[in-house]
Amino acid sequence: MENAKIVMRKYTMVLVLLLVTLFFTWMTNGKMLLPQNVNNLIAQNAYVFILAAGMLLCILTGGNIDLSVGSVVCFVGAIGGTLMVNGKVNIFVSIFVMLIVGALIGAWQGFWIAYVRIPPFIVTLAGMFVFRGLSNVVLKGLTVAPMPDNYLNLFNSYVPDVLGGPKNFNLTCMVVGIVGCLIYVLVIIKNRRNKVKNGYELEKLTGVIVKGAIICIAILAFTFRLAQYKGIPTVLIWVGVIIAIYAYITSKTTTGRYFYAVGGNEKATKLSGINTNKVYFTAYLNLAVLAAVAGMVTIARLNSANPTAGTNYEMDAIGSCFIGGASAYGGIGTIPGVVVGAILMGVINLGMSIMGVDANYQKVVKGLVLLAAVIFDVVSKREKK
Repeated sequence: MENAKIVMRKYTMVLVLLLVTLFFTWMTNGKMLLPQNVNNLIAQNAYVFILAAGMLLCILTGGNIDLSVGSVVCFVGAIGGTLMVNGKVNIFVSIFVMLIVGALIGAWQGFWIAYVRIPPFIVTLAGMFVFRGLSNVVLKGLTVAPMPDNYLNLFNSYVPDVLGGPKNFNLTCMVVGIVGCLIYVLVIIKNRRNKVKNGYELEKLTGVIVKGAIICIAILAFTFRLAQYKGIPTVLIWVGVIIAIYAYITSKTTTGRYFYAVGGNEKATKLSGINTNKVYFTAYLNLAVLAAVAGMVTIARLNSANPTAGTNYEMDAIGSCFIGGASAYGGIGTIPGVVVGAILMGVINLGMSIMGVDANYQKVVKGLVLLAAVIFDVVSKREKK
């Protein structure tokens, strides 16, 4: 009975995601899972995955957040769009400049937060106003468009079907899905062998097989739907690489453990010899760089840089982290959980949009979902105590 409770607590949001998806599929008469809508789910929410991966590191340090990322996305996009469209600057030079700007913003905010110890809420709230204002200054209140074609090819196109499948089915996309499942199974087997070798406690084989089968079915169904549209969006590759890197950092590296340690008990972490100031600085520097990447993706999707881009992006990223199981007190959270949270937010947005729900009611629903996730986190901790 106790094991069942642990399993339910661990996979609650996965179950909620499944139920919400089925609900919107039923309410939209199946339109929710049409190939084009599955593609839109990725294209419209790519920025959420990118920002949420960085936001998680900030939250891990003690429930801290960054309110400025939406404005940083707009500011970096404004600089990149102005360089490429008005200045005719090479796209790779422009990308480099955007990354540098993001890093400088992160270093600026990280310095005040980590070394001067000004509360992150205040520093990033100031940043939200500053960089939104600077975006309007750079763009002069106007929209800059269109983006160069070779830039759009990097962030807003599709991987061609190199295997030469049927006209309306991207065979390359389907093969990638199958290979992804095989790699996932091999990783599970390798991890299980390592645990046996080191004498660690193993999960029940039945549970591992069921979980693996569900994930593989989800991957194959997802790639099948993409294959029926145009194949793999290039932005999905960017998102996949970023998610994989941050999943590895948070679960397999010493640096990743530092974020959890600071959020768990900063004083004890400092006494153990870890430079906690550096951990805070790294978290905010890292998130600003990811905001720059999100800015690149955003101006490619919109095919323009405009003064309103990035509005409420920070809320989507924060919401995805908390919905995905990150603790409001810090020290708890995973990248896979963040991915589930981001997908859930995307499914809710897409489902309500297809149903024609008023935008204001969409915000109400998202707010209630976020509140429910945090309440669940708080109540779960009380039960453990």
